This record gives sequence, C-alpha cells and structure tokens, in this order.
Amino acid sequence: MSWFSPRITTLPVALAVMLAGALAVAQSVTVQVAVGAVGTELQLHRQALDQFMADNPDIRVELLETPSGGTDRLGLYLQFFEARSADVDVLQIDVIWPGILEEHLVDLLQYGADAVVGEFFPGSIANNMLDGRLVAIPYQIGAGMLYYRTDLLEQYGFDGPPATWTELESMATVVMEGERAAGNPDMWGFVWQGNAYEGLTCNALEWFASSGAGEIIESDRTITVFNDAAIEVLEMAARWVGTISPVGVTGFVEDDARNLFQAGNAVFMRNWPYAYNLGQAEDSVIRGLFDVTVLPSGAPGEPNAATLGGQSFGVSAYSQHPEAAAKVALYLASLPVQTLRAVEGSFSGTIAALYDDPEVLERNPFFAGLQGIFASAVPRPSTVTGTDYGAVSRAYYTAVHDALTGRQDAETALALLELELESITGFPTGQP
Repeated sequence: MSWFSPRITTLPVALAVMLAGALAVAQSVTVQVAVGAVGTELQLHRQALDQFMADNPDIRVELLETPSGGTDRLGLYLQFFEARSADVDVLQIDVIWPGILEEHLVDLLQYGADAVVGEFFPGSIANNMLDGRLVAIPYQIGAGMLYYRTDLLEQYGFDGPPATWTELESMATVVMEGERAAGNPDMWGFVWQGNAYEGLTCNALEWFASSGAGEIIESDRTITVFNDAAIEVLEMAARWVGTISPVGVTGFVEDDARNLFQAGNAVFMRNWPYAYNLGQAEDSVIRGLFDVTVLPSGAPGEPNAATLGGQSFGVSAYSQHPEAAAKVALYLASLPVQTLRAVEGSFSGTIAALYDDPEVLERNPFFAGLQGIFASAVPRPSTVTGTDYGAVSRAYYTAVHDALTGRQDAETALALLELELESITGFPTGQP
C-alpha cells in the first residue's frame, strides 16, 4: 500500500461533499429557452422549469422572453439562426414554422422523442415531421373560437350564440346599443385580432373559409383570394371597424381583445382557448357569465372555420448543449406539464390522455367540446408554400389590414394581393 492511500480514504466528509458539489457545478450546463408571454404562459413555463431544475440539478434553465406577436418572434429567431448563435437553445415554435425553420433545428427523434411520440395527437406530430425528422415536439394545440356573454344574450332575448356572421353583427349591435343606453359607454359588440400580423391572417382566413371565399392558397397550389365572396366578406369586416368593434381593433393582438372582453366591455370575442381560464378567474368581472362555441359561418349551410393553431418546442442546431436542451424541450411537452398548463391556464395540449383527466375537465368544462371546434379547424397554407409562407402571410394580412383601415377598398386590396401572391409563389390563380 502506498504511503498516501490512508490520507485519501480518510478525507473529512464535509470536504468530500464540497468537492462533489464543486464538481457538479463545474459539470452543469445552462439552457436558454425562448418563449412567448400570452396570458399566464410565462408564469407557467417558470413554474414547470422550477420543478425540472429541482429534478435535474445539473441543468440550469433560463427563460428568454420574446415578443408575443408571432411575426416579430419569427424575425428574432431568424436573426439568431443567421448568426448561428448559441445564445438560445430551445425555441417556442408556432405551428406554421417547422417548414421555415427546419434546417436550423435538430431531429428530436435522435434525442429521446422516439420513445414518447406515440402519446401525442398524430396530426400534431405529422405537422412537425419533415423528411423523417421531428424538428419540434408539440405541446399545445388550438383553434379560433367564439367567446360570448351568456348573461347579456339572455337579457336581450337571444336563445344562443350566432350561427352566421350576419347574426353576430345584428346581435352585437342590439346588445351594445342597449348596454350603452343603460350606462356603459365603453361596451363594444365584437373584439378580435386586427393588427397587421399573423393573428390577422388567422382571423381573416376564418372569415373567408367560412364564407366560400377560399383558403388563401388551396392544397392544389391555386391562389383563391380574389373572388366575389372574398370581396363581400372583407367589406363586411371593414364595416365592423368603428361600429360593433372599436377603431383600435386594427391594432389589437390576442391580449388586447381579451383584456377588453374580460373587463366586461365586449359581447363577443374571437380568441384562442387560453383566454377561458383567465376569464373564469376569481377576480374576473365576467366569471360565470360567458361561454365558448364554434365561430359563425358566412351563411346557413356554409361550414364553420377555425384557424388551426399550436405551439411546439424545437432545439437549435447551433446549441452547444443539444442533449440537455432536448431534455428540457421534451419535459415542457410532457403530460405533467401539459396538465399543469391546462388546469392553471386552460391551454389545450397535444396528448390525448389530457382530455380524460377529471381535474382538467372540471377546471375546463369547455374542453369536452373542443373536438367539435378542432374538427372545423382550417390549416394555413404553410405546407404548400414552404419557406415562402412568411411572405405569403405578410402579403395577406397587409392587404386585409389596408382594407380594414380604409387605405384601399376591398376589391382593390384583393386584386393587388392576387398579383403579389403570384409573384411570391409562381402558383396559378383560380376560384375556391
């Protein structure tokens, strides 16, 4: 035995613990997660990650808050990727971005996702699969829905929510005018997302698709934005601005509409599922006074249409810690975290088992009807346009916004939009 062996075996316990702790710190990695901040989203991400770090002391996670608007967030991501930056490891990815960001994201099937993908809705996984690679793990699914004040509709003699956009306009006018006459000058009939960003693409696609006016670009790659039905429905939406909707609605994003509705100052609201739990919070003035349903159709017999939404987590190909980053991403999309988000924030998840959870259904009774809303979901033309989708959507929401704000009449805006989409994609034009 060498002369120094006993000294090593008799190190004080406290010193050994200190050395082990120092080694653990030296071996720990920091993972930066870029997220949005709609509703309680940021708070719930922090809550989930606190538990993750408690269970994984070798991984430190920091949240990078990014713009809530999808257009601005995508622009930020593209800046990161163009610089091949390692400053962000995990990114919150919109349902329409996998094709745009594919080359910058790792294949999560190589980092453990292959063991859990069977738990998720097949469509959510399929949306994120490109050439056999899973570029993001889906954790949230959604579709546009109509929120309405049950108490006010009953008070003014309506049996239920509107079935068509024309009915919505009529009902909103009656209730709004009645409430203003009764002493609430801040009441509006209908609030939605009218700012020039991706949210307006979602709203306008619902108006168009539910009115036989096409889905911007069809699955056969035909551009269908310029037709009589499209002109009529865009003229209708422009008529709302300043009548049943505030003039400022052309600058609204999701939380702008929610804040006004939740303050008790709107009869109807178009929004995503996340707004439900916030409206039912104990301090909400509309707690127990509203419900949700499918969005109206353009006319009796026309289909309902709800823009398909959703969020995923992807791992940057330029991350210095892809294994740790993938572990974080998969955790944030796991059933326990989806359950937390559903119970505390009414965020609808992508794992089927979530919708059988009694606690989830008790807190979110409207979850039981989400299948009907999801059945009417219409995807944006991101698959058929690929990396051109960003330019396509920008052209679309800009043209719609021009009509809503009166910069151009609807017919001119849509005629010019058709030409621009031809230039961007090279696709032919046609009728829906």
